[in-house]
Amino acid sequence: MNNLYILLMLMAGAGLAVQIVVNAQLRVVAASAFWAANIVFAVSLAAGLAVLAVAAVFARVPLPSPALWRAPWWVWLGGLAGAVYVLLAILLARRLGAALLSATGILGQLGASILIDHYGWFATPVHRVSAARAIGVVLLAIGVVLIRWR
Repeated sequence: MNNLYILLMLMAGAGLAVQIVVNAQLRVVAASAFWAANIVFAVSLAAGLAVLAVAAVFARVPLPSPALWRAPWWVWLGGLAGAVYVLLAILLARRLGAALLSATGILGQLGASILIDHYGWFATPVHRVSAARAIGVVLLAIGVVLIRWR
């Protein structure tokens, strides 16, 4: 089953590469990175609501738990981080190109993920940094340099 999950995430990653260039073109057409970002968020909201509606038709979808409102403040940061990423990707896609933008974004994700796993931040299970994991980060950093070098 893990192989299926890996395949799904590979497909999602490929979709992000497409999203980068599509959103950059939306910026050109809209003549504004801020308008483009908000259009992207509006389409995302509409898609999310459509998925929720379909799920509600075919399965019981409970309302969010009241505990949501008592959750730690940082649970809301995912949306903020996503918004910053989308805006920066729209602003930088033409300057960096899709490959360098993706590679640097992935390097940032991996670096932060290694720290989060190692220290168990945000109530996650601890997965200590190993030599193999550290080498993976270094190799990805080398990949970013090679992509930048052209």
